[in-house]
Amino acid sequence: MIRVLLVEDQEIVRRGLKTLLETKPDLKVVGEADNGQKAIAQLSALHAKSLAPDVIVMDIRMPVMDGVQATQIICQQFPNPKILVLTTFDDSHYVAEALRFGAKGYLLKDTPVEELAKAIRSIHQGYTQFGPGIVEKAIALQTSPPETQPPPGLKELTAREREVLLLIADGASNKEIAAALFLSEGTIRNHISHILTRLNLRDRTQAAIVANTFSHLLAPNPIADD
Repeated sequence: MIRVLLVEDQEIVRRGLKTLLETKPDLKVVGEADNGQKAIAQLSALHAKSLAPDVIVMDIRMPVMDGVQATQIICQQFPNPKILVLTTFDDSHYVAEALRFGAKGYLLKDTPVEELAKAIRSIHQGYTQFGPGIVEKAIALQTSPPETQPPPGLKELTAREREVLLLIADGASNKEIAAALFLSEGTIRNHISHILTRLNLRDRTQAAIVANTFSHLLAPNPIADD
């Protein structure tokens, strides 16, 4: 059973999401909050009861404390939080900030519930989740002119590691990357570990942002040999 904390300021939307998600036998909503401050308090209470949520579905624009600030605090104070941001197409700046602070992905608010449930399962399994359209805007907003230089380690990636990094940017899972490159999932995990270490990145979300930002340096011409 995947435990979910819903953070959404509109009660009718929050209740609707809860009702729809709980029609799925593997999902259970263990807590609700209508702003980021209450979400942090709810999270603390659930941890104390050994009912910590596996995935937090976080709205971006909320009163008192928005989803960006809540994401930053949660990622600093709680172990391995898995936050899925719900947003609109016009919130790309907020999405970029939330991803930078540690959110594992985002979906647009009009995403069908089946896709939302699938995304929750994917986030729970450790994958990133990028909805359509907004990711390019978020990346563009996140990368300011002083930070347009590629990470030093990018030049040291092998050709295979560049292939893996580009597939991560496409949202592919380890299993999908392994199938595409005809390698084992264990080998893919090793490649990803090397990539994160070489580029000094925290997780797959940051790797995807780097890959999208500097895709022109990753393919088709190699930066370094295998």
